[in-house]
Amino acid sequence: MATLSAYPSPNPNPIFLSPSDKTNHNPEFLPPMQHHTSPDLDPNPTTNPNPNPDFHTTPSTPSDVFPPSTAVSSLLHLSFNQDHGCFAAGTDHGFRIYNCDPFREIFRRDFDRVGGIGVVEMLFRCNILALVGGGPEPQYPPNKVMIWDDHQSRCIGELSFRSEVRSVRLRRDRIIVVLEQKIFVYNFADLKLLHQIETIANPKGLCAVSQGAGSLVLVCPGLQKGQVRVEHYASKRTKFIMAHDSRIACFALAQDGQLLATASTKGTLVRIFNTVDGSLLQEVRRGADRAEIYSLAFSPNAQWLAVSSDKGTVHVFSLKINPGSPGTDRSRSASDPVTSPHSSLSFIRGVLPKYFSSEWSVAQFRLVEGSQYIVAFGHQKNTVVILGIDGSFYRCQFDPVNGGEMTQLEYHNFLKPEAAF
Repeated sequence: MATLSAYPSPNPNPIFLSPSDKTNHNPEFLPPMQHHTSPDLDPNPTTNPNPNPDFHTTPSTPSDVFPPSTAVSSLLHLSFNQDHGCFAAGTDHGFRIYNCDPFREIFRRDFDRVGGIGVVEMLFRCNILALVGGGPEPQYPPNKVMIWDDHQSRCIGELSFRSEVRSVRLRRDRIIVVLEQKIFVYNFADLKLLHQIETIANPKGLCAVSQGAGSLVLVCPGLQKGQVRVEHYASKRTKFIMAHDSRIACFALAQDGQLLATASTKGTLVRIFNTVDGSLLQEVRRGADRAEIYSLAFSPNAQWLAVSSDKGTVHVFSLKINPGSPGTDRSRSASDPVTSPHSSLSFIRGVLPKYFSSEWSVAQFRLVEGSQYIVAFGHQKNTVVILGIDGSFYRCQFDPVNGGEMTQLEYHNFLKPEAAF
């Protein structure tokens, strides 16, 4: 259940992106938000009489000339934007936006009165963000989604719910809010409620949405253990896929919504499905030991899949699916990239357990075991960007032909910029 409140408009402040970031990115504006109610909404909406929280802005400058910080922030949230060119960090007293290549802080909002931000969801590189309070002293109630307009340096609206918000997903035309056992889909222009989805218990707020120019494809947990639900809004079709025997731990969609990668709480196998018919297209093996999968990411052309886990290794797998027509193998010439290697005992496939015929990763990068990392593919060819909850930023390159250990190209600690090297 939710309520929406819209705020009056003050004079706008400087735009979201610095001049160097505006190349080929048109600022996007949204119409004023209207008050919206429905039978499922909270009957007691509240409007903030002073929508402008106290904050100060730190100018965007190269990371190597930041003055030393007097207080180290604690990270509460990390997420990439939709094209993986930027990432957002929620801290115990604000939030920050960074550019990935070249790496640098774009801007930050540190609230004068300590207030944690537990969710920061960007909308590509535009002025609109979705914020949810978090940490021991949340800036906003954790049951509210605050729509922040950085052109105006204030919240322009809010969505209030009867339980805590687990995650938010944004598209140019939709806002998706994920609660423990329910998902709400809103139209972005007027925040009209379009759809509600019931899910199994979803404490991580698992949800993925397509970001291509076509119609929305949404993936979320189903109502059974190991099941995922795929909503195709253009065709008004719902597809349920029994992806694993164990609970779903992580999943990711290709940009166009045609391919879905899933991992269970067991964390040994990753499966790739066709979202239209639910068919299993490929299965790859991260390892033999149980692991917690933190993130999955497709490359823009769906040729590669990256996986991060608590085992401290980021894996890159070669996918055999033709992105143009899922379900068909990509034909390869002698100069094509390597395929994921199989076990040397794969010749006895069908006799011994599936482990011995598994497809393994092509490239790997070793990190500190036990820490949390998320991964995405960089804009430079054959690169991956890795973010750690400890503030670490890595940019690495893999060899698409020979595979093996990745080469570290760059490292920064974005919580302590003066320590970057």
